[in-house]
Order: sequence, then C-alpha cells, then structure tokens
Amino acid sequence: MQDTFIGGHQEKHFTAGRNVRDVVIGMADGLTVPFALAAGLAGAQAGTRIIVTAGLAEIAAGAIAMGLGGYLAARTESEHYDSEKQRELAETYEKPEQEVREVADVFRQYGLAEPLIQAVVESISKDRGRWVDFMMRFELGLEMPDPNRARLSAMWIGFSYLIGGMVPLTPYMLSDDINHSLQVSIVVTAFALTAFGYLKGCMTTSHPWKSALQTLGIGGTAATVAYLVARSIG
Repeated sequence: MQDTFIGGHQEKHFTAGRNVRDVVIGMADGLTVPFALAAGLAGAQAGTRIIVTAGLAEIAAGAIAMGLGGYLAARTESEHYDSEKQRELAETYEKPEQEVREVADVFRQYGLAEPLIQAVVESISKDRGRWVDFMMRFELGLEMPDPNRARLSAMWIGFSYLIGGMVPLTPYMLSDDINHSLQVSIVVTAFALTAFGYLKGCMTTSHPWKSALQTLGIGGTAATVAYLVARSIG
C-alpha cells in the first residue's frame, strides 16, 4: 500500500499488483496440480511412499518451471519496452513534427485549450528524454519495467508454487492411511484456496468473500478435473 496526500487528505493505493499476480499464479497452480497428482495416485491405490516421492518431485519441477516461465515473461516485457523506446526515440529525430502532433493529440483528449496545449507540448519536446517517456506512457500505454522484475517474478511464482504444493501433500507425509490422507488433503486444500482467495480479495478488491468463493470454485474445479484425469489413467 502507498499513502498519497491530495488536497489535504490521505488516499491509500495498492502498488504491489504484479507481485500479487505472481503469487496468485504460483499459489493457485501449487495448490491444484500436486493435489490432483497425489489424489489420482491415491485413487489408483499407489503406496504412500510413491505418492510422497512423486508429489515432491512434481513440486520441485513445477516450482522451477513456473519460476522460469515468470522470468522469461518479465524479460520479454522488458525487451519489448526497450525496443519500443528505441523506436520512439528514433522517430523524434526522423519525424519530429508528427511526434509533436501526437503529443498535442494526447492533451486534446483531456479537453485542454489549444494555447495551453501548445505551451505544454513545447515544454515537453525541449527535453528529448522526457518527450520519449511521455510518448511511451501516454501513446503506447507502456510503463518502464522494474529492472529487477524478472528475478522477483521468478522468485515469487516459484516460492508460491512450492508453498502451495506442500499443502495438499503434507497429509500423505503424516499418515500411512491413504484414504484418510486423501480426505484431509481435500479439506486443507479447500480451506487454503478459500483463505488465499480471501486474503487476495482484501489486498486487491473490496469484496474479499467474493474473491474467496471465486478462488475456491476455480481452483476446486481445476483440481477435480485434474484428479479425474489422473485417476482414469491410473
């Protein structure tokens, strides 16, 4: 959360949206995929040792794969931003008149008077760096990526997957009774999905219980389908 003071009053804004998105991706998959694998093996009457070993292997592989996917996605975003910035910079040299008109058009969308637009455009275009940054944000809708974004995304997604995956697998690690472990795994996974959705809702929306039910419904559906597929194969 970030506090902003405007007009003498304090406003709170949520500023960690991308981190939350990464946690959501990692945690949701971490809760559902290992659950389905373990439940499918349990349905196929596999031994506890096999279930735990396969589950741990899947969690390790999944955390690495998901983290790498997040890293590559963030790197692609950064490379796209750099490419577009170089193109915009080149256009300020090759066709400055057109770029100036595009800046003016942005302000016209907000209803500014022409004399004021001309003054603002002239001020912005005097600084080429500021000019390019303005076009990146308001013409292309691109924000400068955090240089640490790729590393942080990989860390958040991978770690969240690891934590989420241990939730449905832990009951099998604590008991040799497969049927009992499966029942406990279902309960704790459903609870974790609900609690996770509620916390996500508290951070990002004004309807935490709606978020909790959505997360439970989506995660539960994915886990159920994956379980049925795993069991049918087993």
